[in-house]
Amino acid sequence: MSTENTTAAGEPVLRAHDLAKHFSMGGFGRSRKVLRAVDGVSLEIGRGQTLGLVGESGSGKTTVGRTLIRLYRPTSGTVEFEGRDITTSSGNRLRRDVRRRMAMVFQNPSTSLNPYLRLGEALAEPLVVHGIGNAAERRTRVGEMMELVGLDASMAQRYPQELSGGQRQRIGIARALITDPSLIIADEPTASLDVSVQAQIVNLLGDLQRELGLAYLFITHDLALVRHISHRVAVMYLGRLMEVSPAESLFTEPLHPYSTVLASMHQEREHRIVPRGDIPSPMTPPSGCVFRTRCPIAREHCATQTPPLREVAPGRSVACHHPGELKLDRSASGVRPEPVGVTFTDEPATRQARPVSVGSVPHTSEEK
Repeated sequence: MSTENTTAAGEPVLRAHDLAKHFSMGGFGRSRKVLRAVDGVSLEIGRGQTLGLVGESGSGKTTVGRTLIRLYRPTSGTVEFEGRDITTSSGNRLRRDVRRRMAMVFQNPSTSLNPYLRLGEALAEPLVVHGIGNAAERRTRVGEMMELVGLDASMAQRYPQELSGGQRQRIGIARALITDPSLIIADEPTASLDVSVQAQIVNLLGDLQRELGLAYLFITHDLALVRHISHRVAVMYLGRLMEVSPAESLFTEPLHPYSTVLASMHQEREHRIVPRGDIPSPMTPPSGCVFRTRCPIAREHCATQTPPLREVAPGRSVACHHPGELKLDRSASGVRPEPVGVTFTDEPATRQARPVSVGSVPHTSEEK
């Protein structure tokens, strides 16, 4: 799923500007060590659109998601959500402006659900916390959400361990939707599932986006998946954004050398571009361009001048002194297969108003 139109779904639901999240790793004075997990990230997510966030392990993807939803307090920078600055929000304001309207779907549904709570209790818990409805209204809402994600409402009396992995992830999605959010941060939501179940969950997310006008930040390491479900893709490396581009453009004509490396992984083995060495430590990032120590086209000035993320074409931004110089091998004929069963459409959702309940999707028949 891809589109060059970045404004079709209206104004951004979320904007982050120069966002940073650093962690102190101990020590005092000059010996104090700091892990720069996120270091100056700027991005925005349009209403009804999916922004894919990709990068190697340790690039800072998950930290970005947790900082945007304010599980982490930003070290610096700003976050605007639905027109409000939530960078320093706390207490009641954080619950009102963020917790009810932004939700997270985690990677492992087995660990994100309390094994001692029945499914109905787990789903109703956010409603209780936010004081939404009475007991009867909450039971009705729980049933609606279960039907919405393809589960029978009678399963509300079961415990998480009685469900398959895919069914548990559907409950995780229902819980994220229970307070009627506008933005879902999905952190590797299919990584722990079987391939056939992955396709079901991805298709469910696509159906929900079209029906409810949801915006997604989809964090994943699966390049084939992100290419087909995202409207735009942001590429991270060592805490910084290397490139932000429409999905299809990123994989056919990447501008940053690191993006080119990732896109080449879709080609036959002999045409892939393999960077030298290992990813450096975020506690001691390279000077200048953080990718320069592994970049095939790095020059001397790449070590002394940090390239800013700048727009080089409509809808395309890149942090590189030599954008577009490293190119894919056009003689490559083979590509990796597309994700099986994924049916996201090419157009973003445009609805902004959402009803309390919508029609259900077909019930799941997943095996444990």
